[in-house]
Amino acid sequence: MSVDGYLDDATHQRLILSSDADLDRVDEVRANADAILVGATTIRRDNPWLRVRSAARREARLARGELADPVRVTISRSGNLDPAARFFARSAGSAPGKTVLVYVPDSAAGEAAARLQGAASVLEAGDPLSLPLVLADLAGRGVRRLLVEGGSTVHTQFLQAGLADELHLVVAPVFVGDPTAPRLVGPGQYPHDAAHRMHLEGTQQLGDVALLRYRLAAPGTSGPS
Repeated sequence: MSVDGYLDDATHQRLILSSDADLDRVDEVRANADAILVGATTIRRDNPWLRVRSAARREARLARGELADPVRVTISRSGNLDPAARFFARSAGSAPGKTVLVYVPDSAAGEAAARLQGAASVLEAGDPLSLPLVLADLAGRGVRRLLVEGGSTVHTQFLQAGLADELHLVVAPVFVGDPTAPRLVGPGQYPHDAAHRMHLEGTQQLGDVALLRYRLAAPGTSGPS
């Protein structure tokens, strides 16, 4: 995020905040995840690949008996997604619809499945959509480490629900200053407030950005002493 807490600006072009060193760190985190989750708005706005870029890391995953790329996951209230988006591009050696999962409310599943036409597995997750149901289904599919990459709405939902174990916060030395631009999180009540502080696990300089790694205390606890 920017120093003033924004993920992007309000233009049609994506604002690159990360340094090259941080992008490589993210690639390493991806390579050690079982699945990557982004929100539907991120797919529409950024059209991400969500692939492991390093050939060596992809080969290491294959050597461990894993697919070269983690499973790609999104949550959407409507399921209104373009099957031609890069998010749905098939990975080499993967079965269609098995490595891309779209969770929608029960009432939207039929229309979403018809729209995506086998590009992904469309899965019901309650009505309204329930993050605990999503996580339980992912666990049943063998996902033990889920990387939640964003955007703002998804960050807000996971953090307000107390469903994140770690927060990797990278601060870029720029200001955005536009109140219409997307922020890291939205307003609301968070379990990790002044009385339930997160624990700073470490800091790291990556080019001109700073990484802060926080371990999140469980809701209702005071965190580590």
